[in-house]
Formats: sequence, C-alpha cells, structure tokens
Amino acid sequence: MGSIYLIRHGQASFGADDYDVLSPNGIRQAEILGQHLVELGISFDRCLSGDLRRQQHTATSAMEQYTAAGLSVPTLEIDPAFNEFDADAAIRALLPAMLDDEPEALDILRNAAQNRAEFQRIFALIIERWLTGSYDTPGLESWLGFVERVHGGLQRILESADNHQKIAVFTSGGTITALLHLITQMPAKQAFELNWQIVNTSLHHLKFRGREVALASFNNHAHLQLLKAPELITFR
Repeated sequence: MGSIYLIRHGQASFGADDYDVLSPNGIRQAEILGQHLVELGISFDRCLSGDLRRQQHTATSAMEQYTAAGLSVPTLEIDPAFNEFDADAAIRALLPAMLDDEPEALDILRNAAQNRAEFQRIFALIIERWLTGSYDTPGLESWLGFVERVHGGLQRILESADNHQKIAVFTSGGTITALLHLITQMPAKQAFELNWQIVNTSLHHLKFRGREVALASFNNHAHLQLLKAPELITFR
C-alpha cells in the first residue's frame, strides 16, 4: 500500500499582524521534524503543500534536513486545495450576529494573544455556526465547499500515485480535519473537537490502495515529545 503523510505546519505568528509566517519556534519544529524523518529512514516520492507561506516554509525547512544529510528530495509541488479555510473571513462574516450574546467577543479577538483561552472559546462558537451551513454568506467558503476543495486535492494525488509511493503533504489543521471527516465519515463537529488537539508539525498517516484510503495514525508528534521541551508543543 502507498502512504500519504499529512503534516501540519509549524507554529505560526499567532496574534501578529501577519499570521501566515512561521515563528522562530515554528521553524525549529519543522527542522526537528525533518531530522526525525531522516532518522526514521522515511523518504518521499512526492512532496506537496498548499500555497500558504507557513505551509511552504515548513516543507522547505523539513526537507532541508534531507539535503543536509546528503539525501535527495522531490521538488515541492503546490496545490491550493490543501490551503487552510479562511478563518478571518469566517470571523468577519459570522461574528456580528453573535455580539448580543458575546458582547466582549470583538475585544477578545482583537487581543487574541493576550486572551488565548477566551479566543479559543469564541472561535469554537464561530466554527460551530460555520459547520451547520445555516449562516453561509456570499463570498465565504462554506464548510461543504471547503471539504469539496480538499477532497479534490486528495483525488488528484490518488489519480497519479501508484500503490508503493510515499507522499508528504504539508498543510493545516482544518485541512487535516476535513480529510479526517472524509475518510472516517466522522461527523464534522466531532472532527473539529479533534482539530483543537492537532499539534504543529504533527504527522497524520494515511494508507491507500487505488482510491481506497484509510487512517493509519493521527497527531503523531513524537519528534517533539522526545526532546522534553514543552515550548515545542503548540497548537497554532
């Protein structure tokens, strides 16, 4: 059987003006991941990412560890199907209707880095609304549209793969959640409850034969745990 390794990007710049940039910790996580994969002897026939900078930077930082070890790596392919959903757009579209019940929400979201727990609570409420489809607005990618986009990316991989390839996909937590939902038929709400546990640079292993895909492992971050450095275990 073939293998697809879904890899979440390293820690981004949460609370900064531009989230789509790896933090110094995120770069370190990606480098540690690459070193771990080299030590495990896992080589890849293909390597893909979405077109977000944090995804591509994670991929290049990890793959540089192969080059440093004298190993060849495939050229990074870009497929926007593996981009994260636009969380900022979801917040802008869905937050106004929540303000009567959550009058502090706007201030919490504006100061997210100082209110991490409250940010997560408000964001989870927004995602719950987004998942239902009852609050879809023009210009906002719906949950079903997002799942369809991600599914298209997976199908393109399967159409061109053989059953012995190992393929790395550097992506984001929401994209991994959509694939988890697709592959296991887990309800969307339950899938997003797992989403909140997805660690930066974690590995999620899919096995495939033809068009049949199964989940082999979820949220493996042993490469970070082995270093016994709590600051390496992050979720944004």
